[in-house]
Amino acid sequence: MNLPDRPAGEARFAGLELLASSVLLIDAADRVRYANPAAENMLDASLKSLSRQTLKSLFSNGEELAALCEQTRAHQYADLRQDLALDRPGRETLHVHSIASSLEGGEVLIELRENVQQLKLDREERFLDQSQANKELIRNLAHEIKNPLGGIRGAAQLLELELPPLHVSQLKEYTQVIIKEADRLQTLVDRLLAPHRKPHIVGDVNIHEVCERVRSLVLAEFPNGLTIRRDYDASIPEFRGDKEQLIQAVLNIVHNAAQALASRIAAGDAEIVLRTRVARQVTLAKVRYGLALDLHIIDNGPGIAPEIRDRIFYPLVSGRDGGSGLGLTLAQTFVQQHLGMIECESRPGLTDFRILLPLP
Repeated sequence: MNLPDRPAGEARFAGLELLASSVLLIDAADRVRYANPAAENMLDASLKSLSRQTLKSLFSNGEELAALCEQTRAHQYADLRQDLALDRPGRETLHVHSIASSLEGGEVLIELRENVQQLKLDREERFLDQSQANKELIRNLAHEIKNPLGGIRGAAQLLELELPPLHVSQLKEYTQVIIKEADRLQTLVDRLLAPHRKPHIVGDVNIHEVCERVRSLVLAEFPNGLTIRRDYDASIPEFRGDKEQLIQAVLNIVHNAAQALASRIAAGDAEIVLRTRVARQVTLAKVRYGLALDLHIIDNGPGIAPEIRDRIFYPLVSGRDGGSGLGLTLAQTFVQQHLGMIECESRPGLTDFRILLPLP
């Protein structure tokens, strides 16, 4: 029996159709003879299109994959494994773990598995670089704004003193607008600079004490319609850190979640879950840790809008009318100061913020 849209004689590879990893059959002339659906997906090309190409032409640096095939043929390895970064014009580099197996007649079967860990490391590295650039930009911008603000406020106060007595009640309204707006901007600037000023007070931290403090604060503000469920791993050890910073970081996330749950709170079925676990062999900022705190803050709200999902930790990006866009930025800054990282997955009905912190 022949496979649909497959060359005759390839029924022997029928089982490969169901694999999640990409499989290519390369003939003795280095041409693609077979590709399973996962490979077509990965390469964004049909088998018909792929079969007109050599292995080397599939990628900008395809000679690396071709050399792997040649080595497999020459030495008749049962399988040859190698991590590769395959460049595709106009698209992201494909990080894969490749397994090449020699078959009869000079054919080689190549399995390509996306290297998820490498992708995660690259994403974290880009995020850390962007985060550092954002912090420098915020610090410089805040100082540039801060200096003129004092002058504007002072000038408005002097102007108010010089108002003619006859019209002081009518004109004072305008000077007060200037003073109040200057004060509002001053508060915003202070919040932007706060993470860089606040001393890092290190002590023993119990993450469940942090969670309980946040839980009580949020339930005091939202006493009806919201349930905050605990799912704790009591075996998590204490670690060294700044308790107040971590309370603020977790509070910012939980408070954002509560605000996003407004409609569900009104319906009485809003829920936030605080879940703690221990993660093993975690890489954070290119450093490998044997143990890490894995704290999840999960809500059943509408999810984060797709257009801002990739930018929620950037300063002044908010998904809520009237939001300052600083809560998640400060949370990420405080967690990074503890050598950790915040990740987020979101879809309608479930948003999961994950805080990872190294443990001793």
